[in-house]
Amino acid sequence: MTQKDLLNLRLHSLKLAEKSNFTPAEVVSKLGAVQAQDFEGAKWSIAMRTLEKSQNDVEKAISERSIVRTWPMRGTLHFVASDDVRWMLKLLAPRIISGMAGRNRQLELDNDTFNKSQDLLLRAMEGTKQLERSEVYAILEENGIRTSQQRGIHIINYLAQTQILCHGSHHGKQPTYVLLDDWIPKSREISPDEALIEIASKYFTGHGPATLQDFVWWSGLKISDARRALAAIGHNLIHKEVDGNSYWYDPGLSDIKPTETTLLLSGFDEYILGYTNRTLAVNTSHLPKLVPGNNGMFMPTIVIDGKVEGLWKKEIKRDKVVINLTPFSKLSAPKLNRIRKAAEEYASYLGKELIDVSN
Repeated sequence: MTQKDLLNLRLHSLKLAEKSNFTPAEVVSKLGAVQAQDFEGAKWSIAMRTLEKSQNDVEKAISERSIVRTWPMRGTLHFVASDDVRWMLKLLAPRIISGMAGRNRQLELDNDTFNKSQDLLLRAMEGTKQLERSEVYAILEENGIRTSQQRGIHIINYLAQTQILCHGSHHGKQPTYVLLDDWIPKSREISPDEALIEIASKYFTGHGPATLQDFVWWSGLKISDARRALAAIGHNLIHKEVDGNSYWYDPGLSDIKPTETTLLLSGFDEYILGYTNRTLAVNTSHLPKLVPGNNGMFMPTIVIDGKVEGLWKKEIKRDKVVINLTPFSKLSAPKLNRIRKAAEEYASYLGKELIDVSN
């Protein structure tokens, strides 16, 4: 097996290589979680893996609460299937909370502050009331809890990780927060051992071929727990050694053939963010271009047959859209034609007319 083979299999496991009849909720459940600090980008990441590639379908899944946006892993926003939200937070969030203890002390955030904030917001949000961030902060400030110097967002994060809050629907461009128990009254409850097996199974079947180190990065689990989880499911996976690394993946990919793919991925797509080592898909010399200034913000990527060949961004002009390309090297005419087709799909997703693909 070659590196090119690995990338081809990843495209299939991540539902990027062929049309699927998955709903947005099924996409998110299959992948385990979809990174979502960029709300608009995350919606495209989900939609492009569905048959209709519809923004409306993703927004409907959010409003109908089959997927939910919260902080289950790595202290970062993700979409998760609503049925998975509680066991995933219970498994993964305690380690994040423990890791934030020092920063919380710096911000003078203690248990009394968190408990008072919780009581205030439980009363204010009762009955599935959705509040924008400014409204949450106003309630806290009016009751003597400072929200400056990032204290406010740390309070929200903590209450989300302890299963009090989650994101609701957007009000225009503004996110809202709502009580988890009101928004998602029921979801699966499984044992800690079952949760470890479940998260490992979702990851390796939804992202494989992947390594143990990739799984540790993605999940935020202790390596001992990650090893135990992989050992529990390893007999159900295919294991291959490539260039001295051990990769694990779904046996359902055994007969997959090389597939021609041309993708315009959002910046935080799981194809890039789902692995600790990104050099399979991105040449090392180009990695800094994905995160200019190393500021944590990943740029949208052009991916052709598994390799990142450049960056792109959209320019909206009322009901029309221009896609601006920044390739890493000169693109051939056939590749540009393939990119235009991918751009047409994206414009259709936005409900707009594609008027140009600028190279």
